[in-house]
Amino acid sequence: MNELPQQLVNGLLLGSMYGLVAIGYTMVYGIVQLINFAHGEIFMTGAFGALTVYAYILPDGTSMWVALPLMLIGAILVAVTVAVGAERFAYRPLRTAPRLAPLITAIGLSLALQQAVWAWYPGAKSARTFPSIPGGPFEIGNVTIQTGDVFLVAAAPLSMAFLAYFVMRTRTGRGMQATAQDPDTAKLMGVNTDRIIVIAFALGAAFAAVGSVAYGLKYGQIDFRMGFILGLKAFTAAVLGGIGNIYGAMLGGLVLGVAEALSTAYIADIPGMDKFGSQSWADVWAFVLLILVLLFRPQGLLGERVADRA
Repeated sequence: MNELPQQLVNGLLLGSMYGLVAIGYTMVYGIVQLINFAHGEIFMTGAFGALTVYAYILPDGTSMWVALPLMLIGAILVAVTVAVGAERFAYRPLRTAPRLAPLITAIGLSLALQQAVWAWYPGAKSARTFPSIPGGPFEIGNVTIQTGDVFLVAAAPLSMAFLAYFVMRTRTGRGMQATAQDPDTAKLMGVNTDRIIVIAFALGAAFAAVGSVAYGLKYGQIDFRMGFILGLKAFTAAVLGGIGNIYGAMLGGLVLGVAEALSTAYIADIPGMDKFGSQSWADVWAFVLLILVLLFRPQGLLGERVADRA
Protein backbone atom coordinates (compact mmCIF):
# COMPACT_ATOMS: atom_id res chain seq x y z
CA MET A 1 0.00 0.00 0.00
CA ASN A 2 2.94 2.35 0.51
CA GLU A 3 3.56 2.13 -3.24
CA LEU A 4 -0.05 2.95 -4.20
CA PRO A 5 0.37 6.75 -4.58
CA GLN A 6 3.44 6.22 -6.76
CA GLN A 7 1.67 3.64 -8.93
CA LEU A 8 -1.36 5.91 -9.31
CA VAL A 9 0.86 8.77 -10.46
CA ASN A 10 2.68 6.45 -12.86
CA GLY A 11 -0.65 5.33 -14.26
CA LEU A 12 -2.00 8.86 -14.62
CA LEU A 13 1.13 9.98 -16.45
CA LEU A 14 1.04 6.98 -18.77
CA GLY A 15 -2.70 7.45 -19.27
CA SER A 16 -2.21 11.12 -20.16
CA MET A 17 0.05 10.06 -23.01
CA TYR A 18 -2.51 7.50 -24.20
CA GLY A 19 -5.22 10.14 -23.96
CA LEU A 20 -3.32 12.67 -26.08
CA VAL A 21 -3.06 10.13 -28.88
CA ALA A 22 -6.62 8.84 -28.38
CA ILE A 23 -8.02 12.34 -29.03
CA GLY A 24 -6.97 12.00 -32.67
CA TYR A 25 -8.85 8.74 -33.08
CA THR A 26 -12.01 10.05 -31.48
CA MET A 27 -12.08 13.43 -33.29
CA VAL A 28 -11.75 11.85 -36.73
CA TYR A 29 -14.31 9.16 -35.94
CA GLY A 30 -16.76 11.67 -34.48
CA ILE A 31 -16.75 13.73 -37.67
CA VAL A 32 -16.26 11.28 -40.56
CA GLN A 33 -16.98 7.91 -38.90
CA LEU A 34 -13.49 6.68 -39.80
CA ILE A 35 -11.14 4.62 -37.63
CA ASN A 36 -7.78 6.05 -38.69
CA PHE A 37 -5.51 3.12 -37.91
CA ALA A 38 -2.58 5.08 -39.36
CA HIS A 39 -2.82 7.49 -36.41
CA GLY A 40 -0.26 5.48 -34.45
CA GLU A 41 2.24 6.02 -37.26
CA ILE A 42 1.41 9.74 -37.36
CA PHE A 43 2.39 9.71 -33.69
CA MET A 44 5.64 7.96 -34.68
CA THR A 45 6.48 10.47 -37.43
CA GLY A 46 6.02 13.28 -34.92
CA ALA A 47 8.71 11.75 -32.71
CA PHE A 48 11.13 11.55 -35.64
CA GLY A 49 10.28 15.13 -36.57
CA ALA A 50 11.32 16.23 -33.07
CA LEU A 51 14.52 14.17 -33.27
CA THR A 52 15.34 15.71 -36.67
CA VAL A 53 15.19 19.20 -35.20
CA TYR A 54 17.50 18.25 -32.34
CA ALA A 55 19.98 16.07 -34.23
CA TYR A 56 20.21 17.74 -37.64
CA ILE A 57 18.98 21.35 -37.41
CA LEU A 58 20.02 22.76 -34.03
CA PRO A 59 23.73 23.31 -33.40
CA ASP A 60 25.56 20.91 -31.11
CA GLY A 61 25.43 21.81 -27.45
CA THR A 62 22.06 23.58 -27.61
CA SER A 63 20.41 23.64 -24.19
CA MET A 64 17.54 21.21 -23.88
CA TRP A 65 15.35 23.97 -22.46
CA VAL A 66 15.89 25.92 -25.68
CA ALA A 67 15.65 22.86 -27.92
CA LEU A 68 12.48 21.39 -26.44
CA PRO A 69 10.02 24.04 -27.74
CA LEU A 70 11.63 23.85 -31.19
CA MET A 71 11.47 20.06 -31.12
CA LEU A 72 7.79 20.27 -30.24
CA ILE A 73 7.17 22.60 -33.18
CA GLY A 74 9.06 20.22 -35.48
CA ALA A 75 7.05 17.24 -34.23
CA ILE A 76 3.75 19.07 -34.78
CA LEU A 77 4.71 20.26 -38.27
CA VAL A 78 5.70 16.77 -39.43
CA ALA A 79 2.71 14.99 -37.85
CA VAL A 80 0.19 17.55 -39.14
CA THR A 81 1.70 17.44 -42.64
CA VAL A 82 1.45 13.64 -42.75
CA ALA A 83 -2.10 13.64 -41.35
CA VAL A 84 -3.40 16.32 -43.72
CA GLY A 85 -1.72 14.59 -46.67
CA ALA A 86 -3.31 11.29 -45.67
CA GLU A 87 -6.74 12.92 -45.46
CA ARG A 88 -6.38 14.64 -48.82
CA PHE A 89 -4.93 11.82 -50.89
CA ALA A 90 -5.92 8.60 -49.08
CA TYR A 91 -9.22 9.20 -47.29
CA ARG A 92 -11.07 11.99 -49.08
CA PRO A 93 -11.42 10.06 -52.38
CA LEU A 94 -12.98 7.20 -50.38
CA ARG A 95 -15.35 9.32 -48.29
CA THR A 96 -18.46 7.98 -50.07
CA ALA A 97 -17.09 4.44 -50.45
CA PRO A 98 -18.18 1.54 -48.24
CA ARG A 99 -16.64 1.78 -44.77
CA LEU A 100 -14.39 -1.21 -45.33
CA ALA A 101 -12.44 0.61 -48.08
CA PRO A 102 -11.04 3.49 -45.95
CA LEU A 103 -10.39 1.06 -43.10
CA ILE A 104 -8.20 -1.12 -45.32
CA THR A 105 -6.56 2.02 -46.70
CA ALA A 106 -5.74 3.16 -43.16
CA ILE A 107 -4.06 -0.17 -42.38
CA GLY A 108 -2.07 0.00 -45.63
CA LEU A 109 -1.04 3.59 -44.91
CA SER A 110 0.11 2.56 -41.45
CA LEU A 111 2.42 -0.09 -42.89
CA ALA A 112 3.64 2.28 -45.61
CA LEU A 113 4.62 4.97 -43.09
CA GLN A 114 6.45 2.42 -40.96
CA GLN A 115 8.46 1.16 -43.90
CA ALA A 116 9.15 4.66 -45.23
CA VAL A 117 10.74 5.71 -41.94
CA TRP A 118 12.61 2.40 -41.68
CA ALA A 119 14.00 2.71 -45.21
CA TRP A 120 14.80 6.41 -45.48
CA TYR A 121 15.40 7.90 -42.05
CA PRO A 122 19.11 7.69 -41.06
CA GLY A 123 19.70 5.01 -38.45
CA ALA A 124 16.01 4.13 -38.12
CA LYS A 125 16.62 0.41 -38.63
CA SER A 126 17.40 0.31 -34.90
CA ALA A 127 16.19 2.42 -31.99
CA ARG A 128 17.39 6.03 -31.99
CA THR A 129 18.37 7.75 -28.75
CA PHE A 130 16.08 10.65 -27.82
CA PRO A 131 17.47 13.64 -25.88
CA SER A 132 16.49 13.99 -22.23
CA ILE A 133 15.65 16.87 -19.91
CA PRO A 134 18.51 17.55 -17.48
CA GLY A 135 18.02 17.38 -13.71
CA GLY A 136 15.63 15.44 -11.50
CA PRO A 137 14.08 13.18 -10.49
CA PHE A 138 11.67 15.27 -8.42
CA GLU A 139 10.07 14.09 -5.20
CA ILE A 140 6.71 15.28 -3.89
CA GLY A 141 6.05 13.53 -0.60
CA ASN A 142 6.27 9.80 -1.28
CA VAL A 143 5.85 10.29 -5.03
CA THR A 144 8.78 10.50 -7.43
CA ILE A 145 8.36 12.11 -10.84
CA GLN A 146 11.04 11.20 -13.34
CA THR A 147 12.67 13.93 -15.37
CA GLY A 148 11.19 12.60 -18.60
CA ASP A 149 7.67 12.99 -17.21
CA VAL A 150 8.02 16.69 -16.37
CA PHE A 151 7.06 17.68 -19.91
CA LEU A 152 3.96 15.46 -19.78
CA VAL A 153 2.87 16.92 -16.42
CA ALA A 154 2.66 20.34 -18.05
CA ALA A 155 1.67 19.41 -21.61
CA ALA A 156 -1.33 17.15 -20.95
CA PRO A 157 -3.50 19.59 -18.91
CA LEU A 158 -2.53 22.54 -21.14
CA SER A 159 -3.46 20.55 -24.26
CA MET A 160 -6.84 19.58 -22.83
CA ALA A 161 -7.55 23.15 -21.73
CA PHE A 162 -6.76 24.41 -25.21
CA LEU A 163 -8.94 21.75 -26.83
CA ALA A 164 -11.88 22.51 -24.52
CA TYR A 165 -11.62 26.22 -25.32
CA PHE A 166 -11.24 25.60 -29.05
CA VAL A 167 -14.21 23.26 -29.33
CA MET A 168 -16.59 25.18 -27.05
CA ARG A 169 -15.65 28.81 -27.67
CA THR A 170 -14.51 29.22 -31.26
CA ARG A 171 -16.50 29.38 -34.49
CA THR A 172 -14.47 26.52 -35.97
CA GLY A 173 -15.09 24.42 -32.87
CA ARG A 174 -18.83 24.93 -33.16
CA GLY A 175 -18.54 23.98 -36.83
CA MET A 176 -16.84 20.75 -35.76
CA GLN A 177 -19.67 19.99 -33.36
CA ALA A 178 -22.27 20.66 -36.07
CA THR A 179 -20.43 18.50 -38.61
CA ALA A 180 -20.12 15.67 -36.10
CA GLN A 181 -23.85 15.83 -35.36
CA ASP A 182 -25.12 16.06 -38.94
CA PRO A 183 -22.66 16.84 -41.78
CA ASP A 184 -25.33 17.28 -44.45
CA THR A 185 -27.30 19.83 -42.43
CA ALA A 186 -24.09 21.58 -41.39
CA LYS A 187 -23.15 21.95 -45.06
CA LEU A 188 -26.57 23.42 -45.84
CA MET A 189 -26.05 25.93 -43.03
CA GLY A 190 -22.83 27.18 -44.63
CA VAL A 191 -20.24 25.09 -42.80
CA ASN A 192 -17.30 24.09 -44.99
CA THR A 193 -17.23 20.44 -43.96
CA ASP A 194 -14.09 19.65 -45.99
CA ARG A 195 -12.20 22.33 -44.07
CA ILE A 196 -13.61 21.06 -40.76
CA ILE A 197 -12.46 17.52 -41.51
CA VAL A 198 -8.94 18.73 -42.39
CA ILE A 199 -8.81 20.69 -39.11
CA ALA A 200 -9.92 17.58 -37.18
CA PHE A 201 -7.09 15.55 -38.73
CA ALA A 202 -4.60 18.36 -38.05
CA LEU A 203 -5.65 18.83 -34.42
CA GLY A 204 -5.53 15.11 -33.74
CA ALA A 205 -2.06 14.93 -35.29
CA ALA A 206 -0.87 17.89 -33.20
CA PHE A 207 -1.95 16.18 -29.97
CA ALA A 208 -0.30 12.96 -31.13
CA ALA A 209 2.91 14.94 -31.75
CA VAL A 210 2.82 16.27 -28.20
CA GLY A 211 2.39 12.69 -27.00
CA SER A 212 5.29 11.51 -29.16
CA VAL A 213 7.67 14.06 -27.62
CA ALA A 214 6.48 12.95 -24.17
CA TYR A 215 7.14 9.33 -25.17
CA GLY A 216 10.69 10.08 -26.30
CA LEU A 217 11.48 12.03 -23.14
CA LYS A 218 9.97 9.30 -20.95
CA TYR A 219 11.66 6.26 -22.50
CA GLY A 220 14.80 7.87 -23.93
CA GLN A 221 14.52 6.28 -27.37
CA ILE A 222 12.22 6.00 -30.36
CA ASP A 223 11.92 3.57 -33.28
CA PHE A 224 9.78 3.10 -36.38
CA ARG A 225 7.57 0.48 -34.65
CA MET A 226 6.70 2.61 -31.61
CA GLY A 227 3.35 3.71 -33.01
CA PHE A 228 1.84 0.26 -33.45
CA ILE A 229 1.26 -0.91 -29.86
CA LEU A 230 0.77 2.59 -28.50
CA GLY A 231 -1.70 3.31 -31.29
CA LEU A 232 -3.68 0.20 -30.38
CA LYS A 233 -3.73 1.28 -26.74
CA ALA A 234 -4.80 4.78 -27.68
CA PHE A 235 -7.60 3.36 -29.83
CA THR A 236 -8.57 1.18 -26.86
CA ALA A 237 -8.65 4.31 -24.70
CA ALA A 238 -10.88 6.08 -27.22
CA VAL A 239 -13.34 3.17 -27.29
CA LEU A 240 -13.16 2.82 -23.51
CA GLY A 241 -14.07 6.47 -22.99
CA GLY A 242 -16.69 6.52 -25.72
CA ILE A 243 -15.52 6.79 -29.31
CA GLY A 244 -16.41 10.23 -30.65
CA ASN A 245 -16.23 11.94 -27.23
CA ILE A 246 -13.03 13.99 -26.85
CA TYR A 247 -13.27 14.14 -23.06
CA GLY A 248 -14.00 10.43 -22.99
CA ALA A 249 -10.77 9.82 -24.91
CA MET A 250 -8.70 11.43 -22.18
CA LEU A 251 -10.71 9.72 -19.45
CA GLY A 252 -10.28 6.38 -21.19
CA GLY A 253 -6.55 6.99 -21.45
CA LEU A 254 -6.28 7.77 -17.73
CA VAL A 255 -8.30 4.69 -16.76
CA LEU A 256 -6.21 2.52 -19.07
CA GLY A 257 -2.93 3.94 -17.77
CA VAL A 258 -3.89 3.44 -14.12
CA ALA A 259 -5.11 -0.10 -14.84
CA GLU A 260 -1.84 -0.94 -16.59
CA ALA A 261 0.30 0.50 -13.78
CA LEU A 262 -1.66 -1.26 -11.02
CA SER A 263 -1.78 -4.59 -12.85
CA THR A 264 1.98 -4.71 -13.35
CA ALA A 265 2.58 -3.63 -9.75
CA TYR A 266 0.16 -5.86 -7.85
CA ILE A 267 -1.00 -8.87 -9.86
CA ALA A 268 2.38 -10.57 -9.43
CA ASP A 269 1.82 -10.45 -5.65
CA ILE A 270 -1.29 -12.62 -5.91
CA PRO A 271 -0.46 -16.31 -5.22
CA GLY A 272 -0.18 -18.22 -8.46
CA MET A 273 -0.30 -15.04 -10.59
CA ASP A 274 3.40 -14.17 -10.64
CA LYS A 275 3.66 -14.92 -14.38
CA PHE A 276 0.77 -12.59 -15.18
CA GLY A 277 2.09 -9.46 -13.47
CA SER A 278 5.02 -8.85 -15.78
CA GLN A 279 5.24 -5.86 -18.12
CA SER A 280 4.56 -8.12 -21.09
CA TRP A 281 1.12 -8.87 -19.62
CA ALA A 282 0.26 -5.19 -19.14
CA ASP A 283 -1.09 -5.03 -22.71
CA VAL A 284 -3.29 -8.07 -22.07
CA TRP A 285 -4.86 -6.62 -18.92
CA ALA A 286 -5.54 -3.37 -20.76
CA PHE A 287 -7.67 -5.22 -23.32
CA VAL A 288 -9.30 -7.32 -20.60
CA LEU A 289 -10.44 -4.05 -19.01
CA LEU A 290 -11.82 -2.86 -22.33
CA ILE A 291 -13.78 -6.09 -22.83
CA LEU A 292 -15.27 -5.88 -19.33
CA VAL A 293 -16.35 -2.26 -19.80
CA LEU A 294 -17.87 -2.92 -23.21
CA LEU A 295 -19.77 -5.95 -21.91
CA PHE A 296 -21.63 -3.77 -19.43
CA ARG A 297 -21.50 -0.39 -21.21
CA PRO A 298 -20.96 -0.90 -24.96
CA GLN A 299 -20.99 2.84 -25.69
CA GLY A 300 -18.01 3.45 -23.39
CA LEU A 301 -17.72 5.44 -20.18
CA LEU A 302 -18.89 8.81 -21.54
CA GLY A 303 -20.49 7.66 -24.79
CA GLU A 304 -24.17 7.81 -25.57
CA ARG A 305 -26.33 5.35 -27.42
CA VAL A 306 -27.08 6.84 -30.84
CA ALA A 307 -28.52 5.54 -34.08
CA ASP A 308 -26.08 4.60 -36.82
CA ARG A 309 -25.66 7.66 -39.08
CA ALA A 310 -25.38 5.49 -42.14
